Amino acid sequence: MTLQTQLVLQALLEDPEQQCYGLQLCHLAGLPSGTIYPILARLEQIGWVDSAWEDPALHEEAGRPRRRFYRITHDGAEQAREALARAYRSRKQPLPGWAIFRPGS
Repeated sequence: MTLQTQLVLQALLEDPEQQCYGLQLCHLAGLPSGTIYPILARLEQIGWVDSAWEDPALHEEAGRPRRRFYRITHDGAEQAREALARAYRSRKQPLPGWAIFRPGS
């Protein structure tokens, strides 16, 4: 797993119930959009992330382009925590709080 993918997963795991749009994730992960969107597409392909377009009335009213919102799935969150924990262990770093498995979360 690349460092960039780890950063995107960490951003999504900060609040697994929250939907984030792409540029918001760019800011949270500290990565450019050209890096974020291919990662999100791959994560969506494997079922770790769901996405949905915002209601057209909202973006038209705000006078901006339509946003696509992303949210980590329940299974994706569990698998991402496990994968990130493995990545941290391989680097022999202490596990951050979000990587600790919490049953029912």
